Amino acid sequence: MPRILLAEDETAMREYLARALEKSGYDVVSVDRGTAAAPLLESEDFDLLLTDIVMPEMDGIELARHCSKVAPRTQVMFITGFSGVVLKAGESVPNAKILSKPFHLRDLVLEVERLFAKESFGELK
Repeated sequence: MPRILLAEDETAMREYLARALEKSGYDVVSVDRGTAAAPLLESEDFDLLLTDIVMPEMDGIELARHCSKVAPRTQVMFITGFSGVVLKAGESVPNAKILSKPFHLRDLVLEVERLFAKESFGELK
């Protein structure tokens, strides 16, 4: 079962996303800030870091950079409600998928499924 580390500072959104992903068969560990996610990336294995970009203490871009250093095999997907930070995220972490809020849960689940299907296909080659 793929493991997802979810970093989202809004409680309702974090719980909503975690529930949807768990119902879709993913093992989800959720935290409320990047500084809580960073040590988990160092001590545990995750297939995906799903992170909000704008968070207190450590934003999602800084967290994704940390992830690329300590867990380079972990895929990164950003979620954001701020269109102005999308360009910055794309420049900072060019291989990351970016999903802009608002989005339907099915869109998120489909993007996660595509990411894991692409990863599995790549391993078969």
